[in-house]
Amino acid sequence: MNESSFVVSSVNVNGLRAASRKDPGFLSWLAATDADVVCLQETRAEADQLPVGVIEPVGWHVVLCPAAAKGRAGVAIYSRQVPDAVRVGFAGTEFEDAGRYVEADFGAVTVASLYLPSGEVGTPRQEEKERFMEMFLPFLVERRARVEDAGRGLVVCGDWNIAHTEADLKNWRGNRKNSGFLPEERAWLSRVFDEAGYVDVVRSFFPDQEGPYSWWSYRGRAFDNDTGWRIDLQVATPGLAGRAREGVVERYPSLQERWSDHAPVTVRYAVQG
Repeated sequence: MNESSFVVSSVNVNGLRAASRKDPGFLSWLAATDADVVCLQETRAEADQLPVGVIEPVGWHVVLCPAAAKGRAGVAIYSRQVPDAVRVGFAGTEFEDAGRYVEADFGAVTVASLYLPSGEVGTPRQEEKERFMEMFLPFLVERRARVEDAGRGLVVCGDWNIAHTEADLKNWRGNRKNSGFLPEERAWLSRVFDEAGYVDVVRSFFPDQEGPYSWWSYRGRAFDNDTGWRIDLQVATPGLAGRAREGVVERYPSLQERWSDHAPVTVRYAVQG
């Protein structure tokens, strides 16, 4: 059977309305990408707040999943073909309508957009993050079993808000007590890889280097100095990860051309067609 290319890209847009108003911005990037599926996080918008060109771009099907709490979170999936099926959130939990997770089926591949809570040490935000992680790991285990039993693959794309190792964070020494690099968060992400058996796809292409970073603070000269975090990941079941042919972070050419504080993370998979 012949193989075809299936390109998946993911980016935290830091507000879809703002990212779409910029020039260059999200819409110019979307027009230029060769991705088949694009996962967005932190959209922070309802459908009626978005221009037609954003919610109904020519050539794209859009699944927008805003959070019940308006102005927060929000995920979306843009795809060139209509999904075979769509599933939103974790049924029966506080995160069912939190704008944190959506997945869609495309042939033999399920693509998910994830926005894991960012957290803040010593606040309810960190407690929310911990509750999410506690529920999400068994969910990942169950989803892997189900998709693999059906002979399918799953990739969970998005802002995981955890830098896994020292190679994933430029200033790791100064962030050891901050959310995103806490020992317990990093250990949890290790369980996603070691116990649940998922693969950090982009890291597999850059096993021995720092970065490539995908988020840079707007403060100071973080972007210019590449003082970043690698927190935007494509995490896939082993069979699909083994069919990844290229994985890149689409770092913006210059500070002036940034339209989000995160950069798109893009992987090209070979799928049977």
